[in-house]
Amino acid sequence: MTTVGLFGLFGALMVLRVPVAISLALSCAVFLALSGFNLYMIPQRMFTALDSTTLMAIPGFVFAGAVMAKGGIAKYLINALRSWLGHLPGGLAIVAIFACALFAAISGSSPATAAAIGAIMIPAMVDAGYDKRYAMGLVAAAGTLGILIPPSVPMIIYGTVSETSIGKLFTAGILPGIMLTLILMITAVIRAKIGNQGREEKVPLADRWKPSLKAIWAALLPIIILGGIYGGIVTPTEASVLAAVYAIIVSVFIYRELSWKEFKDVAMDTVNTTGMIFLIIAGAMLFGMYLTNEQIPQKITSMLVDSSLGYWGFLILVSLVLFIMGTFLEAVAIILITLPLLMPIFAAMDINIYHFAVIMVINLEIAMITPPVGLNLFVVSSIGKSRLGEVVRGVLPFIALMIIGMVLVMIFPKISLFLVDFMKG
Repeated sequence: MTTVGLFGLFGALMVLRVPVAISLALSCAVFLALSGFNLYMIPQRMFTALDSTTLMAIPGFVFAGAVMAKGGIAKYLINALRSWLGHLPGGLAIVAIFACALFAAISGSSPATAAAIGAIMIPAMVDAGYDKRYAMGLVAAAGTLGILIPPSVPMIIYGTVSETSIGKLFTAGILPGIMLTLILMITAVIRAKIGNQGREEKVPLADRWKPSLKAIWAALLPIIILGGIYGGIVTPTEASVLAAVYAIIVSVFIYRELSWKEFKDVAMDTVNTTGMIFLIIAGAMLFGMYLTNEQIPQKITSMLVDSSLGYWGFLILVSLVLFIMGTFLEAVAIILITLPLLMPIFAAMDINIYHFAVIMVINLEIAMITPPVGLNLFVVSSIGKSRLGEVVRGVLPFIALMIIGMVLVMIFPKISLFLVDFMKG
């Protein structure tokens, strides 16, 4: 009953619009105190939760993404892609999706991807005759690739909590990320052919090289980051610092589009985002302490193993729970609340931890575009200067497409595990 009370208090604080981190920490502290737990240990455990070299990758990638959004990198990537792909059926839609995938391979953040690409592509798509609702829905959905295609902030959190290789988690997200990108692109082409829209004037071959050469500095960034990680040259944390330094050099000295005022805004955005994530992690540590104290994971594991759910029933149930949680919680909070509960079950049900990571992150991608708290919905609503309801209506078909992608990953685990197994070999 105390667990029900904890979730009741947590839910009440959330309804009162208390920040997630404070709601979680306060609820856990109250019920730990009621159970006789030594409260002097709470500050120590919260600090210990943040004292991790791996977690230092988060501010690095967040900062790099913010620099790239304001420093011209996203703009030049899009210009190059438009020169090569803009004349195809659904050309601008393809450019938007492809740009989101490339930016995802740099920033590791879904809202940053949607903001950077959406600010340029939504007005361009509307001017080219696309329905604005469709353009906003497309960017919101494609922006979610930022947390699946490596580097991914949620994958870093997942690896920290589960004590698994972040490099292998990044690897597991590559093929599913490519698959979702292709699903979105194919759908965009089909829609464009049916509606006969989306073609721009074909750019002569000779005129394509100038924007391509301009964008080469931006295109090198994911190669440097991922090549460094998978080549064993740098750790994910070192790669985040490398990404931040490289992004500053390109934005300030090559493109010369990042002013001092914008740099201060970037630093402030990074502090706000990182502070929010780290506070949630500290609060989740208290939640983990409470679960351990009450032996909740062991009880849930025993209950599920004794039930007749089975492997598929478990995955479907967990996906449903994650989907519901995603309607009112951030991705980081969901991972930190649910993963400690689920990990003991993996061995009992023979679930691969890397495969489940991809399933979980795709669920979180869907959460990013699910009202009422889908972050990408608010980002795109602000960029498109439209009501939230218009963005929600535009994104509904893409939610269905992403659910299809998640089901494919569930049915065919090799989509997420092929490259991981190849690494082991």
